[in-house]
Parts: sequence; C-alpha cells; structure tokens
Amino acid sequence: MLPYIAVIASMIIWAGSGIAVKASLEALAPLTLVLMRFTLGILLMLAIGLVANRCTAQNSILRLQMIEKQDIWLFVLGGVFQPFLYFILETYSYKLFATPTIAEAFLSTNPLIAPIFSLVFLREKVTFWNVLGILVSTGGMLLLVLAGSGSFELGSLWAIPLALITVCMAAAYSIILKKVPEKYSSLTIVFWGQLIGLLLFYLVAGGKALINPQAVWMVGNITGSAVGGVLYLAALSSVAAFVLFCYSVRYLGVTKANIFNNIRPVFTALLMLCIFGEQLPFWKWIGIGIIVLGLFICQKRGKK
Repeated sequence: MLPYIAVIASMIIWAGSGIAVKASLEALAPLTLVLMRFTLGILLMLAIGLVANRCTAQNSILRLQMIEKQDIWLFVLGGVFQPFLYFILETYSYKLFATPTIAEAFLSTNPLIAPIFSLVFLREKVTFWNVLGILVSTGGMLLLVLAGSGSFELGSLWAIPLALITVCMAAAYSIILKKVPEKYSSLTIVFWGQLIGLLLFYLVAGGKALINPQAVWMVGNITGSAVGGVLYLAALSSVAAFVLFCYSVRYLGVTKANIFNNIRPVFTALLMLCIFGEQLPFWKWIGIGIIVLGLFICQKRGKK
C-alpha cells in the first residue's frame, strides 16, 4: 500500500510543478531557475541525510550513503538521463511543438515506452492487464489533454522525435532506479544522481554565460510568488517527489509505477480548478474517469 501512496503523492507534487515554474520564470531566466532549483535541492538532501544518518534506522529511505566503486557508473548514468538530458530535451520539445497542449500529450506517453524498456533491460513481466490498462489510461490522458483544444497543428517536424527521445530518457532513468542495488536508500540514489546532473548543468551554464550573459540572470523583479515557486520546485519537485517515485519504482516495478504518469494531467487540471477556478468541460471529466479505470486495470494480476 505504501508504494502506491508514494507514487500518487509524487504525481500530485509534479502536477503542481508547472504552476511553480510559471511563477518562477516571471523573475528568473530558465537556466537560472534550473541551477537554483537543483542547488537548493542538493543542499536540502544533504541536510536531511546527515540528520537521518544519526536518528533513523539503517534501512531508512532517508539515509545518505557513499557510493561503492563498482556502482558509480549507475549513478552517473542516472544523473545524465534525468535531470540533465531530460530537462534540456523537454525544454526544446515545448519550444518545437505548436502548442504546450500538444507537447504535453506527447511528453506524457512515458507509460507506453516504459514497459518496452523494462521488458528489454530488466526482463520484467508485462501482463495482458498491464498492456490493456496502459492503453486505456493513455487514451483517457489524451482525451483529458486534447479535449476542447482549439489547435492541432504539430509544429516542427523535429518535435515528435525529440519528444520521444525525451520520454526514453525518463524510461531509462526508471531502469537505473530498478538496477541500483537495494542496499542504497532512495535519498542516496536521488542525491548522487541530481548532484551529477547539477554539475553538468553548471558546465552548460558556464558555456552559455560566455555566449549570452543574460541567459543565467534574472529577467524581472523578484516577487513572493517567484520565491515560493523556487522553494516548491527545490523542496518538493526535486527532492520529495523524486525520493517517493524512486521508492515506488523499486517496489512496484517500472511498468506499474510509470503508468501513474498518466494521472499527472488529472491532478494538474484539479489544481487549476481549485486554485484558479478553471472549469473542466464534460469530456475532460470523462477522460479523468478513463484514466482512473486504466490504472485499476493495469494493477490487476494476470498471465504474461
């Protein structure tokens, strides 16, 4: 039961990330936001880990451990896949698609790709009910995202392959989470992966600053909403959600955990309804119902 609570909590947190990013970008350049977000996240994880090492049990998911030499390559790959490559490719995907709605639809296809990766790299069992649940849930997600959309123009021809590569980076990161030995805590996996990704981001930031110094500075005045957005992204999106998702993948498996990505647009829509009063058309409620039905179908036990 706890892994399901963890993965749903991570999706709720990530569902609010778009609102936080929008608020933060009113004051900060995109690259600045990324650097601040993950730097603060790393410092927070370091503090949590040091406290947990003194106060919690050996098997706590919040303990911070050193990496053994033979496992370093797994953590390096994890950091390269996500956050480094995923966030760069995601940004360009949103730029190339004609509308954010179409981009979100393609970038939310992770549940379709993850089972292929888990089958090939982990030999993880994929049942008929898993496949059916994924297809039903993905259909509901597309209905939720695209229903009522005024434009279906795709944009650049490079947008679709770039989005698929982005989704593959997320799926590859899930494989790494599953392959890391169980002796490492969830916080340890997230901390070292994000630290490696952050170092790569700083290398990119250094090169970009030489070409365009404005790219790593503020674009507006600092506001309370911008500060709140950065703190949300650092503490919740970059730390809490990643640790919870890591924990759930290691217990549920790549396929079952990743299908919950389809429910993120549901929580985003509900947050927009609660915070901004944005009403949901009838067909979007139907899409939400189909997504939830697909999640239940996917968790059903069955033969390969």
